[in-house]
Amino acid sequence: MSYLFESFKGWKKYCEENGANLYDSVIEYEIVQKGKSEKDIWEGLQKAYTVMKDAVETGLREDMTSRSGMINNGAKKVYNHPVSVLSPEFQRLISRALAAKEVNSCMGRVVAAPTAGASGILPGTLYTLQEIHHLSDRKILEGLLVGAGIALIIEEKASLAGAVGGCQAETGSAAAMAAGAMVYCLDGTIEQVFNAVAITIQCMLGLICDPVAGLVEIPCVVRNASAAAIANSSAQIALADVSAVIPVDECIEAMGEIGSSMESKYKETAMGGLAMTLTGQTIAKRVLIRDIEILPDETLPE
Repeated sequence: MSYLFESFKGWKKYCEENGANLYDSVIEYEIVQKGKSEKDIWEGLQKAYTVMKDAVETGLREDMTSRSGMINNGAKKVYNHPVSVLSPEFQRLISRALAAKEVNSCMGRVVAAPTAGASGILPGTLYTLQEIHHLSDRKILEGLLVGAGIALIIEEKASLAGAVGGCQAETGSAAAMAAGAMVYCLDGTIEQVFNAVAITIQCMLGLICDPVAGLVEIPCVVRNASAAAIANSSAQIALADVSAVIPVDECIEAMGEIGSSMESKYKETAMGGLAMTLTGQTIAKRVLIRDIEILPDETLPE
């Protein structure tokens, strides 16, 4: 028997009735529904978290210049800048989220959490949380399981894909996963964890997916950084028991409703928003010409 992650209300009830915590119920789901062993689950999580941390370090150490030229070592510039707007910790948070996503945009290895387009958010937040609070890897892995449970419910009630629900479904979902995971890692209650998710979703509702030139670079990379910041603010608010007022399940349902009514040009098609600006169109033409020029002769039309 395992919980099927149909709603946050049901998830909480299942945990209370079975004396389970949030991450235990996700392990049960993976064992029963996916046929995995608990040993394999923990080993897979450790591998995923290692890849996340490696992506952060790679983005801050190696050259991160994308073929389009839109990504040009932004994470390192933020990380090394002498002026901190709020604190050095906040500066590291933002630069790490940027770094991991830049690795993705430059064709490096990342964890899709829940998508490649949002792959900087969980690494940036959890890496920095672990550093500040001296958390064990085990605690972070438990937080990742909580984040996975959050994603399962969002996928059931709305979507995790930008092509279906806009960027609210990608960076919004990742930020919600991160906020919930952080509250869990800091010993928050189930109510506080779910409240963090609700607050995050409220902040991300309606965000469109409008990649310039159809590439997951601009504005995707900077949205990973801003979503990481929102996840942190939501976690801080939820830990203080400030209510989201609208229950988390209703927030997710609202996200699904908005996604279904959003015009297709705002769903990863590069036909609206920033992608259709004058500069965005100029970049798209330049990228297209460059792609044609590098094709081998035999692939060119006669």
